Amino acid sequence: MKENLLAWLEEGNITIPSILFSEYRNLNLNETELVLLLNILTFLEKGNQFPTPEEISARMTISTAECNEILRRMIQRGFLEIIDEYSADGIRFEKYSIKPLWERIVTQFLALRQNNQVSTKMAEETDLYTCFEKEFGRPLSPFECETLAMWMDDDHHDPIIIKAALREAVMSGKLNFRYIDRILFEWKKNGIKTIEQAKNHGRKFRQKQIQKTMTKEEIHQSSVPFYNWLEQ
Repeated sequence: MKENLLAWLEEGNITIPSILFSEYRNLNLNETELVLLLNILTFLEKGNQFPTPEEISARMTISTAECNEILRRMIQRGFLEIIDEYSADGIRFEKYSIKPLWERIVTQFLALRQNNQVSTKMAEETDLYTCFEKEFGRPLSPFECETLAMWMDDDHHDPIIIKAALREAVMSGKLNFRYIDRILFEWKKNGIKTIEQAKNHGRKFRQKQIQKTMTKEEIHQSSVPFYNWLEQ
């Protein structure tokens, strides 16, 4: 019994991307096809470059004929290929290549990542439009919607920074798109890209504006509180 266990351990391991298990259904693979491909991978890892249908089916619950059919289908569908190789002696031989499967997985992974990015962007944009409509107390006009899209797509402003500019406009009592556009222009000119940078810039700007309207004596005697418009 101990010898058998040691023999099983000496069989070694193969590395399989977890995305293959989570996405094989989306690749239109069923469980039998997946196990067949994994068995081929195992044979390749062990040095058997071209296992026969008999060898593969012996590890599975399918017949040799069924194995033949699945192999043909996997090649036709672009999950598996048979390539020619040459030995050191110049003898040509055939081998299975699992590379098409990995290419399909990479394509699937990139598509998932892109879809997640698109979904995140759409959610951020929807939230941004909602914030503007809430502050303006009305639906945005087509021109205003176009301006919002331009800020994001053409000027590449982060939705978080646009929200911060909206709050600055609210605190300044100048709730209009022209004023918000000016804020964003000034921030971009000054290299402001984060909430913290926008917060510091807004604080300094308002302090200067207040000092312009106060006498030296008032500035000395007064302690003016500043509202942090970036924090809820």
